[in-house]
Amino acid sequence: MSSINLPKPEKILIVRTDRIGDVVLSTPVIRNLRENFPKSYIAFMCRPYTKDILIGNPYLDEVIVYDKYGKDKSWLNSIRFSFYLRRKKFDWAIILHPTNRAHLITFFANIPVRVGWDKKLGFLLTERIPHQKDKGEKHELDYNLELLKILGLKVYSREVFIPLCKDSEKWAEDFFKNYNLDTDKDKIVGLGIGASCPSKIWPPSYFAHLARLLREELGVKILVIAEERERNLTEEFKENFKEEFIDLTGKLDLPKIFSLFRRLSLFIGNDSGLIHIGWGLGVGVISIFGRNDAGLSPQRWKPLGSNSYYFHKDLGCNPCLAHNCKKDFLCLKKIYPEEVFSLAKKLIC
Repeated sequence: MSSINLPKPEKILIVRTDRIGDVVLSTPVIRNLRENFPKSYIAFMCRPYTKDILIGNPYLDEVIVYDKYGKDKSWLNSIRFSFYLRRKKFDWAIILHPTNRAHLITFFANIPVRVGWDKKLGFLLTERIPHQKDKGEKHELDYNLELLKILGLKVYSREVFIPLCKDSEKWAEDFFKNYNLDTDKDKIVGLGIGASCPSKIWPPSYFAHLARLLREELGVKILVIAEERERNLTEEFKENFKEEFIDLTGKLDLPKIFSLFRRLSLFIGNDSGLIHIGWGLGVGVISIFGRNDAGLSPQRWKPLGSNSYYFHKDLGCNPCLAHNCKKDFLCLKKIYPEEVFSLAKKLIC
């Protein structure tokens, strides 16, 4: 695909208003923009619950929070938000994930160059790339960087960046002391039992079986990480495990997760943002994938770290119905705890 030549921007706005993993996989864009434009002002527009992925990023000048499910939900407030952006006088907007709101807001913000994917009111963009993410031919991280290439920019790095802060580091130190966890001696494994969609959730009973193998055969200390809304998954895990574990359901914000994760021996979880946080911090990870749709598959969403692995069983479902699955998510149930344990044992022993 040929690139275009534009005047150097003084102020750049990156837009990504979806989920945690999506924003983690967008952080290489920030660094590469900084490498291309050392003196430009770079801001990132995100949702409230992903802002901590960006605060503290040394390549970023500002984090702008757009609360699309809260105070900015109405179209009137979204238009007001666009005029707030207009006053900031951005030269470029790079929209990494196409949404109607992102395209409308940057259009009404009168940002001269608006780059993104030709989908969801994509005609409002000034520079468009045909939307082919649903084919899953590349990793999401590379799709993000493709928008820089169309602008004629050089890509220097594919590394993600996750910030650590003093308060969360102090919290993690105290947490490990309080639970008598020694990162030098103990095998400490985090289990991420939740996800944003039922088609991404390995049965909690399978996680419990895996935890039992880890504990009985390797003496592993088990930490369960989930959101408060996923407490039902934790309760099902607890009913099946019936042994000691540290329940962190609903107790962690993102900075605490960052500091906790980097002290783990291994993180095993569903296809979720936590997996990308894990490998982004250099932790060994194992991810469980279910869905077979090309745009939702490991080809696009797998962990990328040097010590990252995933399980995925292709049952030949065509098309994959994802959360509307008629087979009770058999692809997930065909990934057995014993095979995950076998890999985990190699990684932590």
